[in-house]
Amino acid sequence: MSNKLIDLVEITKSFDGEVVLDDLNLYIRENEFLTLLGPSGCGKTTTLRIMGGFETPDKGKVIFNGEDITNLPPNKRQLNTVFQKYALFTHMTVAENIAFGLKIKKKSKDYINDKIKYALKLVNLDGFENRMPDSLSGGQQQRIAIARAIVNEPKVLLLDEPLGALDLKLRQDMQYELIRLKNELGITFIYVTHDQEEALTMSDTIVVMNQGYIQQIGTPEDIYNEPQNAFVADFIGDSNIISGTMIEDRLVEILGAKFPCVDEGFGHNTPVDVVIRPEDIDLLKPEEGTIQGVVSHLIFKGVHYEMEVQANGFEWLVHSTDLFPVGTPVGIHVDPFDIQIMNKPESEDEEAVGVNE
Repeated sequence: MSNKLIDLVEITKSFDGEVVLDDLNLYIRENEFLTLLGPSGCGKTTTLRIMGGFETPDKGKVIFNGEDITNLPPNKRQLNTVFQKYALFTHMTVAENIAFGLKIKKKSKDYINDKIKYALKLVNLDGFENRMPDSLSGGQQQRIAIARAIVNEPKVLLLDEPLGALDLKLRQDMQYELIRLKNELGITFIYVTHDQEEALTMSDTIVVMNQGYIQQIGTPEDIYNEPQNAFVADFIGDSNIISGTMIEDRLVEILGAKFPCVDEGFGHNTPVDVVIRPEDIDLLKPEEGTIQGVVSHLIFKGVHYEMEVQANGFEWLVHSTDLFPVGTPVGIHVDPFDIQIMNKPESEDEEAVGVNE
């Protein structure tokens, strides 16, 4: 990966005495699509606003391309922000909306007209120059907001839940649009969302946040397949999180049954948290499973069946393309490499504190 473009150093921010970001360290590389992901109130939008210059940290620095920009106003930064509320000027045409920033920069008329055409082509809205924003759909308005940001040639585009107000099909179309735009423009995208699927689909790097701390940083695959703690495992997709005991290397006891696994270095008879994804559970004949249970719940999800299986006092969530009707006795089998072992947090506080790379 190329070099650091933005470096957030020991950023702390409080509102009304409540700490929203606590000593946050994070860097973003050039041309990266980085997503800040987490529940409401975890500090992700505040982080974005500090990068954009809309908030000043109480402590810490924002370094951009090696320069300290912590106290630089938004219009002096090489970053442009696209908000969830598109904030288009309703009394201006599409062309005037897109040209707004360029006019402030006193660019020539020809330059501005070329840029408008280029930006509209890029967001697939050729010929929309003279339309008024209120005649456009939500998806079209969002694309105009993105076009308006792009014409300023920012090095970084900050996107704050920009697809939150769109319906599902349109959101998925826009996700592909954004990936295409990033690849065509070669600029860095920093994206805020609480939608896991959006983050997994679009990002090169995901930063999972909770309570003002970074819980984990990694590729979508890392975050999904190797969650570093129960919060991440629970937040990204569905998981079975079960208390277990690591008997020895490569052997864990879950709900009274011994399961082979691939993890090592947890010691002997150590209490651990075990994460098993619902799609990694195989349902077999009862006698072929490591533990036995009964299907208690069933929903058809289109691609797969979602079942709940009562086994050894635990409600297992299982996704399978095979149908096992409610009441069917089954055996549960999990391949060793599909069992993730995690240290149990020592305290509630530790659950909130993640690890930065």
